[in-house]
Amino acid sequence: MTIRAAINRLTENERVNFALTNRIPRRGLTRFMGWFSKIEQPLVRDWSIAAWRLFSDVDLTDAKKSSFRSLHDCFVRELKDGARPIDQTADILVSPCDAIVGACGEIAGNVLLQVKGFSYTLEEFLRDPELAARYHDGRYVTLRLTAGMYHRFHAPHDCRVERVTHVAGDAWNVNPVTLKRVDGVYCKNERAVLGLELAQGGSRVTMVAVAAILVAGIRLNFVDIPCGRRDQDWTIDPPDARFSKGGEMGWFEHGSTIVMLAPNGFELCDGITADTLIRMGEPLLHVPPVLVGERTVGAHQGP
Repeated sequence: MTIRAAINRLTENERVNFALTNRIPRRGLTRFMGWFSKIEQPLVRDWSIAAWRLFSDVDLTDAKKSSFRSLHDCFVRELKDGARPIDQTADILVSPCDAIVGACGEIAGNVLLQVKGFSYTLEEFLRDPELAARYHDGRYVTLRLTAGMYHRFHAPHDCRVERVTHVAGDAWNVNPVTLKRVDGVYCKNERAVLGLELAQGGSRVTMVAVAAILVAGIRLNFVDIPCGRRDQDWTIDPPDARFSKGGEMGWFEHGSTIVMLAPNGFELCDGITADTLIRMGEPLLHVPPVLVGERTVGAHQGP
């Protein structure tokens, strides 16, 4: 039996998996990982990247560069030009990241599914009743990034970022084992709520980046957010943060989750179902026909 097979066999036991990834000092280990991953000493770098690749399915063939300064540098790697074609259809909202699709579909009033048997509300998740009301009976898609995936996230459409809210929180794992055991885990974890105004008719959608254990930070290209705080939420209206569809917005410093929220009238694209693998730039949601062709805000490549 190979080392990877032995590791997979061990982690397939849900109790062991949950204990190893949650019943530990989550915040302390996350801070340590944030420090350790940035060490540029060649032996540490090479050993840590090798260990990461042993535990995760990592494909570096589409990375822009072939050598890395540190484990962190490899985590947040950029892609070769053209590695992720962006669907430019006007009425299509694309996936902002590489991911495995989790719970998705219609929002039942204000209730979303975490997994079957576990739910959470928009008000708990967004901590903003007015924003939550916008998505009652709307649509949502949960996008789970695994540890070995490309970690940067991008604009799902030509858009302007109206508001960013950093919600202080914990660092629970967000893998399927945890989702079946911890109620409202997305509402417990640190997250960044990005309110987007689309160029198509000025419709608004929200993209929520959820941190998790070993995620040393959620980083945005256009504004600094106070990652790692557990005591206070923080909100800013960033000046002139405009992006073209596919423009890079930020990155996770490990795998995690993005939840896309859209108002009633948006519909999931064909093939968007739980456990489906999707890549950044592929179709995710249909923009309502009444909005197509209308432009109320300009958009250009983000900073």
